[in-house]
Amino acid sequence: MKKLTLLLICLSNLLVAQESFVIKDVRLFDGEIVKEKTSVLIENGEISKVSPSIKGRYTIVDGAGKTLIPAMTNAHVHAWSILSLKQAAKAGVLNVLDMHGVEMMQNMMKQYNDSTHYANYVVAGAAATVPEGHGTQFGFPTPTLTKPEEASDFIQRRVDGGADFIKIILEPWKKTLTPETVYALINEAHKRNKIAVVHVSKMKDALKVLSNKADGLVHIWRDTIMPEASFKNLVQNNKFFVIPTLLTNAKGYERAIKRNPKAKLLAKKELFGEIKRLHDAGVTLLAGTDPPNFEINYGTDLHKEIIFFVEAGLSELEALKAATSAPAAAFSLKKQGFIKEGFMANMVLIDGNPLENIELISKINSVWKAGKKVKLHE
Repeated sequence: MKKLTLLLICLSNLLVAQESFVIKDVRLFDGEIVKEKTSVLIENGEISKVSPSIKGRYTIVDGAGKTLIPAMTNAHVHAWSILSLKQAAKAGVLNVLDMHGVEMMQNMMKQYNDSTHYANYVVAGAAATVPEGHGTQFGFPTPTLTKPEEASDFIQRRVDGGADFIKIILEPWKKTLTPETVYALINEAHKRNKIAVVHVSKMKDALKVLSNKADGLVHIWRDTIMPEASFKNLVQNNKFFVIPTLLTNAKGYERAIKRNPKAKLLAKKELFGEIKRLHDAGVTLLAGTDPPNFEINYGTDLHKEIIFFVEAGLSELEALKAATSAPAAAFSLKKQGFIKEGFMANMVLIDGNPLENIELISKINSVWKAGKKVKLHE
């Protein structure tokens, strides 16, 4: 009987050791601030304690010389396979926000949200567009609408289909929605407590939709610099975020200029200038890359987007916020985006200090989802 009791105690201790561990003496970016040489206790998949010193019999992960950050979010993707979610997770990207797709497939992929080796999948369902508009050219059935009176039914169908937020497309290089219909869609989304984000490419369209209380843009305008008076009025009277998709714009610019050297597009320096204006004005910026466009991947290419933010003039800390705490807050991702007590233990351990050299963001040592290690190599 004593032997059995001893065996049960040993098994119990083993289970506790597997579920609880401490990352010791690590540099911590908790989503807001940096704490040097601190320790983080993980228990049952959550952050249990953050302190300079944690006592107890726990498995120890040596964090000396390393940086612990919240898991990253790619705030603009189009995912067609669970392999995309696995690729993201290996790069420390544990949330991906899908901006347009097939709702039945999206709901099937959501079933992997509780799986350790796959990124959490958050979706817009089918984006709002018109017949023959942008979003209808990809070969899968896409619901459409043409007038404001159809907005209520369209939004309700997205909500019933499992949409976590609403995506609206205003793209004049093809047939597109009228401003009145866009306004109606935004209102109907808000009535159902869903945020409404809008795809734009033109500066004037950005002004219109944000003035009509869109919650955010999923691309930045790329045709011209916004006039100072318009910009000042916009940021003073509206609260919104922007997912500028800098990597997508950079790759798209190169191809567009090759096709048409006279195309009216913002060059990289001008685009980065608009990003800095937005940041300096207090507008929230979120990191997103729009894969698989231009062969962009779902994982490590987000690191390039973060580096672009620093090139545009953001500090390393602010660039990391754009990929961690900021998207979690903007899209209400519960208990994510921060390494604080009570939050999910979704974390990335990095060799070195990306807060001094942002290019070290790719030096990933370990990734944990709900306190369990993600396989980085197979």
